[in-house]
Amino acid sequence: MIDATVGLGGHALALLDGGVRAVVGVDRDASALRRAEERLAAFGPRFRTIRSRFSAIADAAGRAGVTEADGVLLDLGVSSMQLDEPARGFGFRAAGPLDMRMGGDEGPVAADVVNNYPEEELARVIFEYGEERFSRRIAGAIVRARTRSPLQSTDELARIVAGAVPSKRGGPHPARRTFQAIRIEVNQELEELAAVLPQAAGLLRGGGRLVVIAYHSLEDRIVKRFVRDECTLRPLTKKPLRPGAEETAENPRARSARLRAAERRVAEEGP
Repeated sequence: MIDATVGLGGHALALLDGGVRAVVGVDRDASALRRAEERLAAFGPRFRTIRSRFSAIADAAGRAGVTEADGVLLDLGVSSMQLDEPARGFGFRAAGPLDMRMGGDEGPVAADVVNNYPEEELARVIFEYGEERFSRRIAGAIVRARTRSPLQSTDELARIVAGAVPSKRGGPHPARRTFQAIRIEVNQELEELAAVLPQAAGLLRGGGRLVVIAYHSLEDRIVKRFVRDECTLRPLTKKPLRPGAEETAENPRARSARLRAAERRVAEEGP
C-alpha cells in the first residue's frame, strides 16, 4: 500500500496492524516523515518513507522500488500536526509567521500572497479556493492594511479578515475560508491533486483500490470527476462516505471529511 500523505502515520499504523504486508509512506513534509518513522519503527522494513510531492508520486514509488500497489490512499489537505504548530503558520487562532508551506522549506509563503498579489487576484484566490462570498471585501481590507506595513503574522491576518466580514456568535471563525484559500494557493493543492490521481490509478494492479479523503467541495469535485471519467477504475462509492456523529464527536476535525473509493478493473473486465 502507498499512504500519501502519511502525516504522523495514523492510517499507516491501522493498515499495518490490519495485516497489510508493507506500506510506503509518502509526504512532502520532512518533519512528518521523521515522526512517522519513529512511531512505526517497530514494523521494521514493512514501513518505508519517501519524501515527495503528490505530483511526483510515480517517481517516488519507483525510488521505493514499487511498480505496482494493491492500494493508494490520499489524505488531502493540512494535517493536524501542521495545524497545531503555530510556527508553520496554518492556524488562525494563534500567532505565527505567514508561512503555510506543507513542505516546510520549499516555494513561496503565505506572506508573498497577501503582501504581493494585486487586489483583484487576491480576491479571486479567496473566492475560488475559499468559496468566500465576501472575497472582495476581504481583499480590499488586506490591501489597505499592507499599504501601512507588510503583514507578517497569522493573528494579524485573522484580525483583518474578521474585521471585514460579518460573523455569527458560536459560528466558525470568519477567517477560516480565507486561510484555506491562501493555503491552497501557496501549496498549489488542486494542481497537485489533479496530477496525482492518474499516477495513483496507474500504480494500481488489477483489483487494487484508490481511496481519497477530501475535506472541501473543490477537492471532492476533482476526485468525483476523475473516478467517473477514468475507464480503468470502477467506482465503489456512489456518494462520498461521511463521518458519523460518534466519530465527529471524538475527532471534530473529521467533520468535513469525504471519502471516495474506486477499484482498478482487471484486464479482462469491461467498462
